[in-house]
Amino acid sequence: MATTICFIVWVLFITDTVWTRSVRQVYDISEPEDWTMHDFDCPRECFCPPSFPTALYCENRGLKEIPPIPSRIWYLYLENNLIETIPEKPFENATQLRWINLNKNKITNYGIEKGALSQLKKLLFLFLEDNELEEVPSPLPRSLEQLQLARNKVSRIPQGTFSNLENLTLLDLQHNKLLDNAFQRDTFKGLKNLMQLNMAKNALRNMPPRLPANTMQLFLDNNSIEGIPENYFNVIPKVAFLRLNHNKLSDAGLPSSGFDVSSILDLQLSHNQLTKVPRISAHLQHLHLDHNKIKNVNVSVICPPILPAEQDSFGYGPHLRYLRLDGNEIKPPIPMDLMNCFRLLQAVII
Repeated sequence: MATTICFIVWVLFITDTVWTRSVRQVYDISEPEDWTMHDFDCPRECFCPPSFPTALYCENRGLKEIPPIPSRIWYLYLENNLIETIPEKPFENATQLRWINLNKNKITNYGIEKGALSQLKKLLFLFLEDNELEEVPSPLPRSLEQLQLARNKVSRIPQGTFSNLENLTLLDLQHNKLLDNAFQRDTFKGLKNLMQLNMAKNALRNMPPRLPANTMQLFLDNNSIEGIPENYFNVIPKVAFLRLNHNKLSDAGLPSSGFDVSSILDLQLSHNQLTKVPRISAHLQHLHLDHNKIKNVNVSVICPPILPAEQDSFGYGPHLRYLRLDGNEIKPPIPMDLMNCFRLLQAVII
């Protein structure tokens, strides 16, 4: 029971770290400000709550331009407007900005004035989802921790775009138009602290090359990926959550060792073309293999061996707790050998 509780706490920590670490920094910054010394000016198009003087709410106003941002503002909300450009001038006094939400506008790359974003030296969160971007904007401030670019038209990542973003922990590029040729071997160079990378719903046929070594969450659902290169996971030794649902993976496209990677805790391979259960690590805890073409479960192949040096960590056998196999060609009952191997299994869907 204690082991289970510790695992749950650890997983919650991992999945939330990308969010909580950055959010905590926003609120813990020890720069005391006496806001009464500032003129409480407020753009007429927006709302400035007296109880939250560092926030400026300009969302859902039909705005076509960004209004001048007062110097006291940390949190700027401009989502769901008709804004097409991001010029430098509205931000010339906004040196304290930590958070900008520009989701659901009409911003293009040509509309972003060079230096408009990079001048914001304290910016941590930048939301540009649901716009008209065709490439990842650049240059961006070195301070940035989260970059959200989902549901644009991004097909290009200019060379050097991420070279100075060593503080970035989350990069969301899901639901864009990325092809394999969008990546060079050094595309992600500089992202030393990246933990979550989301490139689901693009048009990739291959795994993206040379990912940052600290990547812990990799989401590649809804692409057309056919295979995974041998030793691919050696470059990302900390990956714990891997999602490859809705791709074109086959048995022949997997590495010879399958997914026998000790860092992976949650592996999702639903809606692919697998006919066999791949090799897994004894550390894996959740495995999704539903809606493939699997006909049987060969326990002698998938039951990971426990080395003598690992006996203390695996007193009850491999750590697998959740296994999903429905939507295949497997007929019940579940082989007893499966239950004998994975004695910690709490749910099997077949």
